[in-house]
Amino acid sequence: MAINATEAIETPPRPPSPVHRFGTLAVHAGAPHDPHTGAVIQSISLSTTFAQSSVGKPIGEHEYTRSSNPNRAAFETAIAHLEHARYALAYSSGSATTANILQSLATGSHVVSVSDVYGGTHRYFTKVASAHGVRVTFTPSIELDVEALITPETKLIWIETPSNPTLSLTDIRAVADIAHRTGIMVVVDNTFLSPYIQNPLDHGADIVIHSVTKYINGHSDVLMGVAAFNSDDLFERLKFLQNAIGAVPSPFDCWLAHRGVKTLHLRAREASNNAALVAAALEASPHVLAVNYPGLTSHRQHAIALKQHRDGLGGGMLSFRLRGGKAAADRFCEETRIFTLAESLGGVESLCEVPGSMTHAGIPKEQREAAGVFDDLVRLSCGVEDGQDLVEDVLRAITKAIGTSKGAANGVRNGHLHV
Repeated sequence: MAINATEAIETPPRPPSPVHRFGTLAVHAGAPHDPHTGAVIQSISLSTTFAQSSVGKPIGEHEYTRSSNPNRAAFETAIAHLEHARYALAYSSGSATTANILQSLATGSHVVSVSDVYGGTHRYFTKVASAHGVRVTFTPSIELDVEALITPETKLIWIETPSNPTLSLTDIRAVADIAHRTGIMVVVDNTFLSPYIQNPLDHGADIVIHSVTKYINGHSDVLMGVAAFNSDDLFERLKFLQNAIGAVPSPFDCWLAHRGVKTLHLRAREASNNAALVAAALEASPHVLAVNYPGLTSHRQHAIALKQHRDGLGGGMLSFRLRGGKAAADRFCEETRIFTLAESLGGVESLCEVPGSMTHAGIPKEQREAAGVFDDLVRLSCGVEDGQDLVEDVLRAITKAIGTSKGAANGVRNGHLHV
């Protein structure tokens, strides 16, 4: 039956957060029916400028697309709902999101960060932030060290949990409680889990960020980032910088990412289930030195996963070390048939890579190894293919890699292989 304009106008703009659960919000938040046509999917607004009824009085909410756009506003509304936030701001990439937050700090500010971070974040902290007078201290054990590392200049604590690529977890609440005693903000990069599996703001974080490119969009065809938070003051500061710097996503990318949000819960669940199957198979393999996956009971921080992750899910990401060193790790990635050798993560397709030679190659070797990123470490992003097919692909590739690699290691001590 056709929907008339009156019925469309009466359609609520979004379900209220306290009432509806994640899947319902994912489909409907920020997605009202068009009041004129009844269209259930938002149109793409490519206009760069918007008419004004009189000088300084735009007809609607928007006046220039760098400042705001209907598609960006709808996407930001959806993410704010899913991350239990009052506000969300979208950017042209995850790296632009990081830059926008760091640019909000005054010259002379100090940041404490986990050591095991995305290579692009490490690059920004060490090569760019330092150039405008922001100093970053890295620590491999932030819950233990953060209090001692805080100085009068410390303004921000930066957490990735799970971390990239060793899948270490951080107790967000424990760090936030320490930081908030002296008014320090806590930022959590939630890219590896998505809002479906973890909501850092609920555990005391002040800002949660994502590379939307990954799980939120989920189809490896959009480059975007987003930050979500509750503070009115933060909104004013970050919104100003978003507009002033201008690193904003296109309307089409916002439309695509918003479409991806609608199936996030389905994809994140399936990817997590698949990763759990693959992690268990790897843990049972005699050719594997170690498996990093928060969903395994053997993970040293599994208790944090049970506390912070929805239903204790481990997510779709894992990493492992192969006997045979770098040669075996490289060969494994070249032998897989379903897992594609490529950077990035969080798409419907499964990917594999060697961080030490790819995503984290820009970090000095000594620093990489101190964070557990050895040359024999392989990172997997499990997609939504059949889980048993993924297991078989991984085990077959391991057999090929070990069978053809030279100098396979017999053990590991103190983080170094001994042949």
